[in-house]
Amino acid sequence: MTDTARAERNRRMEPVSPAVEELGEVERLSAMLDGLAGRMEDRGERCKLLGPRGEEVELPASVFHVLERAAGLMAQGDAVTVVPVGQELTTQQAADLLNVSRQYLVRLLDEGRIAFTRAGSHRRILAKDVLAFNQTRRVERRNALDRLAALSEENGGYPELD
Repeated sequence: MTDTARAERNRRMEPVSPAVEELGEVERLSAMLDGLAGRMEDRGERCKLLGPRGEEVELPASVFHVLERAAGLMAQGDAVTVVPVGQELTTQQAADLLNVSRQYLVRLLDEGRIAFTRAGSHRRILAKDVLAFNQTRRVERRNALDRLAALSEENGGYPELD
């Protein structure tokens, strides 16, 4: 793949998922990285990346953790996209990142729930703002579920499941 094609794919934020025939290798890689993570931190060790011609480069801890996370998600069958937090997203890209419709995202923007800027008539949203909204939404959902579970317990739960 040429540098131009790679840059274009990254700009479009296309998700990457393992091919069916790669899934076993991805699962093994994920398990290996997961097992190494704790041991490396305890000993101050670093992993090395080995190129096809034997060239080696030590992986910084931050890159190792991104690789560990990506491999873990891909091993579960999820597609992965790497997005720089400072990148401006289109409304469609932001909607895809949140897994909502573009129309719903526009409503969130118009309600002021996610910050955005305008480039002419187009809205642009920083990836970090989309990710912050997603984290807030995740916490709110978890709290609502916890309240619902507590309310259910206070009222006798589900006796038919006992």
